[in-house]
Amino acid sequence: MKRTHLPLNGLRVLDAAARHLSFTRAADELAVTPAAVGQQIRALEDLLGVVLFRRTSKGLELTDEALSGLDAIREGFLRFEEGVQSMQAGQSSHVYTIACPRDFFAAWLSPRLAAFRGDNPQLRFALVGGDADIDFTEANLDLAVRWAEGPGDHEGVALGQAATLVVAAPGVDASAPWIGWPGDPAPDGSQEIPFSVGDAGTAISAAAAGLGKARVPWLLGEAAVATGRVRALGEPEPGRKGYWLVAPPPQWRQKKVKALIAALTT
Repeated sequence: MKRTHLPLNGLRVLDAAARHLSFTRAADELAVTPAAVGQQIRALEDLLGVVLFRRTSKGLELTDEALSGLDAIREGFLRFEEGVQSMQAGQSSHVYTIACPRDFFAAWLSPRLAAFRGDNPQLRFALVGGDADIDFTEANLDLAVRWAEGPGDHEGVALGQAATLVVAAPGVDASAPWIGWPGDPAPDGSQEIPFSVGDAGTAISAAAAGLGKARVPWLLGEAAVATGRVRALGEPEPGRKGYWLVAPPPQWRQKKVKALIAALTT
């Protein structure tokens, strides 16, 4: 018999009926009707080609065929329970693996993880790069932060608004040259940008040094303005992209992941 065709429901009913030697009490345990128990046992007997129970003047009794396999079946269900408990233990693990852009981690995520860990000192974090193509399974990720137009194929929640903010050093005005970065390589529509850097965080650092002005994700710009390193040149501008906290549905439903999501979004 192929493993994928094991009649697990019928075996579960067999185990209960064998322990109680009563279809009625087995039905009570399984929250079904005695008729349903009888149907499962008959279906199992038909599948196996053996008789599992006999009715005698003393009540229900197991046949030799049923007794010969019962210990192994019960051992199997115990192993199933151990397996489920092991998987649930993984959900309560104290290790989080998070994919996140480095500039976002430095500007926004790190202080919030520090606060979360302050309330939960047993936690450990592993941070990996925020490549949008990173595979959750291969990287063993719990969550990822992505600058995108939405969660894509994953479950997700927006972190802040989808907007950009133009920032510059105090004392630098709107006439300053643009600083480009991959998310905004040509802020004025021109390819002749005098200064280009690798990410939004570096663009903010360049602006803070007086090298020009940079249009950056609102969440990063706001954090930088709050430190006094830069000032905002105008109001936030609505955009298509924002930072999203995402994960595939199985990870999203994990108890430990839900706890972190709540901490980061409240």
